[in-house]
Amino acid sequence: MEIPVFTVDAFTNLPFKGNPAAICPLMHELSDDLYQKIAAEMNLSETAFITRINPSDNFTTGSRFHLRWFTPTNEVNLCGHATLASAAVLFQYNKNVNPILVFETRSGDLAVTQKGEGYIMDFPLNAPTPEVQYVVAVGNHAVQEVYLSSNTKKLLIRLADSCDRSVLTSLKIDPVALQSSDKSGKVGGVIVTMKGSPDCQPGYDFYSRFFAPWNGIPEDPVTGSAHTVLGSYWSKKLGKKKMLAYQCSRRGGELELEVRDDGRINIAGQTVTVLQGTMKL
Repeated sequence: MEIPVFTVDAFTNLPFKGNPAAICPLMHELSDDLYQKIAAEMNLSETAFITRINPSDNFTTGSRFHLRWFTPTNEVNLCGHATLASAAVLFQYNKNVNPILVFETRSGDLAVTQKGEGYIMDFPLNAPTPEVQYVVAVGNHAVQEVYLSSNTKKLLIRLADSCDRSVLTSLKIDPVALQSSDKSGKVGGVIVTMKGSPDCQPGYDFYSRFFAPWNGIPEDPVTGSAHTVLGSYWSKKLGKKKMLAYQCSRRGGELELEVRDDGRINIAGQTVTVLQGTMKL
């Protein structure tokens, strides 16, 4: 059996930046075991599998699809960059005719709309709450606040405003030590964030990095799901609905955010396809 596979860099307009995702549009579901083996073989933070809901649909005419995401070690409930990349594959390579695509996922329906050179995703907003005890992840750097999004298991650590951006970009995290520091099951990923420089071009409202060794991802380059937490947190702190965010990983990526009044968040970004091929199973 042969299946199509694309590698798409998400949240960037440059190849080899942003977050790479492997995308597999499939005419039929495969077994969970095979999904996991393919994701391990691709060895990216996520591999996404798109399948038809209605057997009479195809990837050009259909407007609703199933979407699942696997890390090299397990299936996850929500993934932003691989959703963005999945929509890009359907719009660009399958020439999908619909203005909006809806993916049925573990996190409910996620809609993606084309916007200029990029795409807007309609995602759930995950508001975090203050957390007293937290994973020690930032060494001796001053911490201003710690919050936890219990439903996403993402811990948000805000560095003090006195910290320079270089503190965040140069931060060294030991993934083994980080994973062993929390065995409660409450934490599945750590966001380290700091206030941005909105007065300097291009005017980022905040910066972040994201670490998820619990899911086999030492550091994720650009994380849409983390911004469902970050968007809620910084919207309240900055008093803004629309924000521009930058994830300061080695690859780096840019996200446009809009916190909506209906309790959801729009996350927008661009993509670049760097590989198209066939996997033989």
